[in-house]
Order: sequence, then C-alpha cells, then structure tokens
Amino acid sequence: MAWVLKMDEVIESGLVHDFDASLSGIGQELGAGAYSMSDVLALPIFKQEDSSLPQENETKHPPFQYVMCAATSPAVKLYDETLTYLNQGQSYEIRMLDNRKAGDIPEINGKLVKSIIRVVFHDRRLQYTEHQQLEGWKWNRPGDRLLDLDIPMSVGVIDIKTNPSQLNAVEFLWDPTKCTSAFIQVHCISTEFTPRKHGGEKGVPFRIQVDTFKQTENGEYTDHLHSASCQIKVFKPKGADRKQKTDREKMEKRTAHEKEKYQPSYDTTVLTECSPWPDTPTTFVNNSPTPAPTFTSAQHNTYSVPDSNSSSPNHQGDGTSQGSGDLHPSATIQETQQWLLKHRFSTYTRLFSNFSGADLLKLTREDLVQICGPADGIRLYNALKSRSVRPRLTIYVCQEPLRSIQLERQDAGNGDSSNGAIYVYHAIYLEEMAASEVTRKLALAFNIPLHQINQVYRQGPTGIHILVSDQMVQNFQDESCFLFTMIKAENGEGFHIILK
Repeated sequence: MAWVLKMDEVIESGLVHDFDASLSGIGQELGAGAYSMSDVLALPIFKQEDSSLPQENETKHPPFQYVMCAATSPAVKLYDETLTYLNQGQSYEIRMLDNRKAGDIPEINGKLVKSIIRVVFHDRRLQYTEHQQLEGWKWNRPGDRLLDLDIPMSVGVIDIKTNPSQLNAVEFLWDPTKCTSAFIQVHCISTEFTPRKHGGEKGVPFRIQVDTFKQTENGEYTDHLHSASCQIKVFKPKGADRKQKTDREKMEKRTAHEKEKYQPSYDTTVLTECSPWPDTPTTFVNNSPTPAPTFTSAQHNTYSVPDSNSSSPNHQGDGTSQGSGDLHPSATIQETQQWLLKHRFSTYTRLFSNFSGADLLKLTREDLVQICGPADGIRLYNALKSRSVRPRLTIYVCQEPLRSIQLERQDAGNGDSSNGAIYVYHAIYLEEMAASEVTRKLALAFNIPLHQINQVYRQGPTGIHILVSDQMVQNFQDESCFLFTMIKAENGEGFHIILK
C-alpha cells in the first residue's frame, strides 16, 4: 500500500513538471521578440481599415475665429463648456480674426462680410419664450437695449445697424484682411430673468453668438459662412470681478486631485463653432440701395413712415392731413397701428401690436412714460389727448365791418330790428414772436393770398402808421384785440394791412 502511494506521488510530480515545461514553451513562443503590435497593424486588412479613418490634419478648419477679451471661470468642470463673467454695461472686445488657409473661400477676397452679434438665452426653456421674455424686459427698461456696440472703441467695423424690434442684436460689415475689433456692451443682467422667490437665486446664463455672411449675387448678405458662440453670465457693475475672485479662491482650497477635474482659467474666451441662429437670413436688412423700413443706422435714427405736412407732432398742417388726427376708442387694431405710424411712433408698433384704440387710450401718462421712456412717452400721451403746443402769444383780430361778416341781431325784448352789428374776431395763436408769423397767420385766418400782403402796419397816435417789426410783436400784450383794414399798395400790386 505504501508503494502505491509512492508511485502516485511520482506520477503527479512528473505531470506537474511536464505541464510547467509546456507553459514555459508557450511563453517563449509568444515572447516580445516573436512579434510586435506594429507588425500586426501592418497587415493588409488593418491598412485598409486605417485608410478609411480621418486623419488629424484633415479636420474641419473654420474660416473665422472670434475671441472675446474676458477671462473664463476656473470653476468649470473639465469637459464642460467654458463660462465667462461680464459686467453690465462694460465694453468687451471681440476680435474678428481671419482663420482661412490659402485658397479657402476665395470669393470673399477683397470684399466685405457681414457679422451679426447677438445675446441670446442659453437655457432651451427660455429660448422657446424669448419673445415674451424680451418684451417683459423692454416693459421694465423702456428705451434701453440688451446689446450695444461701443462705436468709438470699435475698430474696422463699417455700416453699423440696429433694429428697434431686435434689442438683443447688432450688425456690421468688416474686411477679413484688416484688423477688426467689435466692442460690445451687454445691458441685461442674468438675475433679471430669474423668478423672484426667496432672493439669492442664480442668474440665468446667456450666449454671445456671432453669425457671419457673405454677399450673394443680388447684393444681399444672406450666404452663411460661419457661426460661433460662448456661454456668459452678466452681473451688475464690478459683480463679475467679485465672482471671478470667489471662484478662484474656491479652487485654491481644493486638493490637487480635485483640481484635475476642472479646466484652468484662460485670459480670453474663444467662441466655439455652432449652428447659425435660425432667423439670421431674414431678420436683418440687406445692403441694397433701398433699405428695409424697420432698420435704423447707428448714427442716424431714421424711419420709413408716411409723409406729414407738419414739422411738429401736434401741428396738423394746412388742413390737408387725413382726418382730425385723433385716435378714437372704436379704432381697430389695424387702425391703431396706422395711427402710430402716422404720428411717428413706428418704433412701438410691435409693442402695441395687440392694442385697439380703447386699449391705448386707457393708458395713463405714467404708464406711457414707463413703457416708452420720458421723451416718447410724453409725446405719445399728448398725441393721444390731442394736446396742441401752447402758443407764446394770442391776439384777437377782426376785419373792419363788411356786410359779409355782419350779423343782424334781433332784439328779443320788443321784436324790433337793430341797426347795430357785432364784430366777429378770429383768434391768432403765435408760436413765434415774429412779424412774419403775424402776416402768415392773418393770411390763413382771412383767406388772403400771402404773396399779396406787402406790409403790416399798426396805427399809432394821431393816425400814423408804424411798421410791425419783430420787436413790436414781442411787446404785444397777450390777448390784445385789433381791428384791421386793407388798403391797396402805392404801386397797385398787393395790399397793406393796418392794425388798429
């Protein structure tokens, strides 16, 4: 029995030795010197697959690059998008760089391109309600814009334009071959679009987006070339600096292992490529000789509105204007829009797009000032209430008795006719204290051709005739009464008017 156990041990040890030898042989055959991974990858099957993969130098090369001179936040995770803090109303430079390789987009060589810079919502939920959000902001900040271009500081920008209905965008032309920098100012702050609950809520992030277009054959800048954007948050003045300092201090307190999860802060913000903004081809005007009516130039605020005979919003011309100029409560929405255009309020047609005449007339002076700002608010209120300009001087003038203007009076007491006549006076309202103004208003009041009035005199002591001058008009007492007669001029051409 002992012998059998001994034999089993010998056999078992031999099998183990043979197995170890087999394994060592395998190891030698598969050693590092037997083959290399590069040899395997050199096989035809791998070469064929490798040729179909994109090379690093074949990656898409953007034609332009936009760099905003503002530091990125250090408290952003490694693979998240950069975040940049801006101060409200502060000018920040965006460098417009030509990034084309030789031969890229040769059709724009020596030509201008158009870029549209806009501030938009980063949050998709707010993007869906952007129009309502911006209208609410406009209501609270009448007369302000969300985005402006600091024209004196900008370099190389041409034909700057803004749209009164697009408060969050500006457009301009620029030459890619020249140094170009656009300085922007963002006037909205992130917390203005945060629901007010308990205070201290985080502000919503915005995006700065730049869309660039080239000119088409018909002269319009609608052919899209490139778009890029970056994420920002806007704080009250100096708030961005404090937030950047707070983020930096928080990162300094983290361990080295934790810091590896965050990206470093960069001195500038490079806008990353993105899809063009949906309404860019149709929202902005082209560069054709006939500009669209909704746009204004940054230097000259001109609008395409119906012609008016008046030089003042309250002056109704010579009676040739359509209607009385009053807005009636029964006016429809369309009639209200036409009234706004006629009275030079085209900037606010979109804001009042759902207002009828009754709706607009219900607004108080304070409401209009808050909506339209002090200047246009007061002007709109006066136009709605048909308030005319208060005259500087009022005089009453009557032509000496003529049968055409005499009214026979009946004595109600005894029924007898009276041979007396009453004199009908006309009120003359002088907006200028000048003799020419007196002459013009007399001609209008009494239907006298203006070119037939040679001189206007005032009868003085002992019946002398004194020439009416500007100085004399300035010394007229308010609400003075005058009779006047007309005598033929000495040369027989025209008349002289004598005030008595």
